[in-house]
Amino acid sequence: MTAPKSAPKKVVLAYSGGLDTSIILKWLQKEYGCEVVTFTADLGQGEELGPAREKAKLMGLADENIYIEDIREEFVRDFVFPMFRANAVYEGLYLLGTSIARPLISKRLVEIAAETGADAIAHGATGKGNDQVRFELAAYALNPDIKVIAPWRDWDLTSRTRLIEWAEAHQVPVPKDKRGEAPFSVDANLLHTSSEGKVLEDPAEAAPDYVYQRTVAPEDAPDTPEFIEVTFEKGDAVAINGAAMSPATILTKLNEYGGKHGIGRLDLVEGRYVGMKSRGIYETPGGTILLAAHRGIEQITLDRGAAHLKDQLMPQYAELIYNGYWFSPEREMLQAAIDKSQERANGTVRLKLYKGNADIVGRWSEHDSLYSEQHVTFEDDQGAYDQKDAAGFIKINALRLRLLAMRDRRLGKGRGEVPDKGLTRFD
Repeated sequence: MTAPKSAPKKVVLAYSGGLDTSIILKWLQKEYGCEVVTFTADLGQGEELGPAREKAKLMGLADENIYIEDIREEFVRDFVFPMFRANAVYEGLYLLGTSIARPLISKRLVEIAAETGADAIAHGATGKGNDQVRFELAAYALNPDIKVIAPWRDWDLTSRTRLIEWAEAHQVPVPKDKRGEAPFSVDANLLHTSSEGKVLEDPAEAAPDYVYQRTVAPEDAPDTPEFIEVTFEKGDAVAINGAAMSPATILTKLNEYGGKHGIGRLDLVEGRYVGMKSRGIYETPGGTILLAAHRGIEQITLDRGAAHLKDQLMPQYAELIYNGYWFSPEREMLQAAIDKSQERANGTVRLKLYKGNADIVGRWSEHDSLYSEQHVTFEDDQGAYDQKDAAGFIKINALRLRLLAMRDRRLGKGRGEVPDKGLTRFD
């Protein structure tokens, strides 16, 4: 077939090695007659990535056009950790495991396109989900001239049956277990697993046990609690139980603890950016522990005003990540404020892991704690705090409330039974 005049000459495809992206690879070759470069990211999804290379080679790709990269450290250091400094959760619950991986994948797609002289990138996100937005907003932020191809929005392969028929007609290998409909789809990386679709589409029905892949059921977790200590420097975890580790190694280790104790399960109906609601089953074992620990170190090192302002900014920050605006100026502005707040977030948090819970049981900081036992003690504080000062503090802060109450009482709208005919002198 003759490719259209606007067809790209070379495309970098986000490639998992699975059936869908293998079909996309072949479709790009057939539809546009273009050269394809594949990029497969090791984000800690727990799958062997070697087969992705072999599948790409079966589709006619040369070794130099197959990129398989371990980017776990960059993922945790430059994306996950900055997000956790903000304690970011979307709609109060979701730890943004899929959302935070997309900008990094897009970044590498754009970089590889520049390295190989490609004029387009392609992804396998559908036209119903958030990922298409995340991939493309990030790509355009990094290269405004890049062409993005989203086959799910362009082709007419609108069902699993038609997809498999097309694959078989074009010599794309179809595993036997893919000939039927998958019970649900899974996205995974070092931070979480996300399961959606099929058996999970009715939010009234409990998710089957087999959906959970990284965590034991809390009721099946050990009957004895386990205690761990997480040490922070400038808001980032740097050690577990006193042993210094790299960012990815820390998250891997926390995943092991969380999975063992049934921590980090979430059944959520969320509001997608494209407008619809969807139901997902998430497992974020290490991230759930990390969030609790980070909150713990902030409890003693972060000033009340800064902490409360952070909590006000967090929902907007989380929404920016969920909606795909990682590379936006507003996210970077918020990040600067968040990172400023973390300059003294140093110390150690002790947690109790038990039956699905990660509870803080201790926290300390050698130099940066704002906690003063002398000020809060119920015993003799040696003059550190004069309790008489509280009376003036309360009266000044109550002044506006008293004025409001007197006005309402004069107008007969207050709680007093007898309207006041004039202002009352204060004591």
